[in-house]
Amino acid sequence: MAETRTALVTGATSGIGRAAAKKLARDGFKVLVHGRDADRGAAVVKEIEGLGGRAEFLAADLTDVAAIKQLADAAKDVEVLVNNAGFSWFGPTADLEPDTFDALFDANVRSAYYLTAAIAPAMAERGRGTVINLGSMAGQIGLAGGAAYSATKAALASLTRSWAAEYSPRGVRINTIAPGPAYTGGSSRENLTALGKTTLLARTAEAEEIADVIAFLASTAAGYITGAVIPADGGRTAV
Repeated sequence: MAETRTALVTGATSGIGRAAAKKLARDGFKVLVHGRDADRGAAVVKEIEGLGGRAEFLAADLTDVAAIKQLADAAKDVEVLVNNAGFSWFGPTADLEPDTFDALFDANVRSAYYLTAAIAPAMAERGRGTVINLGSMAGQIGLAGGAAYSATKAALASLTRSWAAEYSPRGVRINTIAPGPAYTGGSSRENLTALGKTTLLARTAEAEEIADVIAFLASTAAGYITGAVIPADGGRTAV
């Protein structure tokens, strides 16, 4: 019997996370679909099973370290971890309330830190595994109105390099994808379309295009890539 390969995707009930979960399932992974809404999670599981894949929904509040540890225990032997969960906030620096600032770092940085801390050591013990973080072009360039959000994504890029130094000598690859504008259902399509026109390709990505990069990094084809921050931004940060 073939060995079961398991991928845990956080924030997998919509947008890039949902697209990544479906793509990884097509590539043969059993996908653990993380989210907080059981109905939306069940819908993604049903989609994956309808494609002939295997999936299971796991609920967890990633702002709670105890819940993160419970999620890691429930996930068991994870070969691929996709730290996708998070949210964005844009506006004048002076308008950002302290509670929202803290929530941004909890959702975008702290959750990925403690979930990786709970899962990567076991990967290292087995001598294999992959962690893929969802960054953003906002973490690579300056964006007016995006100071706090950009800082969270820059933090993920820094964590990626440090985790690669820590875990890659024991067989665990750690990388970040830095998408540009992508249609995820979470922002105004009109605004995203306008932002896409600022890229060299003059368009906005579909969520599935970002999922394709995630699937590549999860595959053996990316076996010599670690510690990298890979732009998937239509060339927006190239010039």
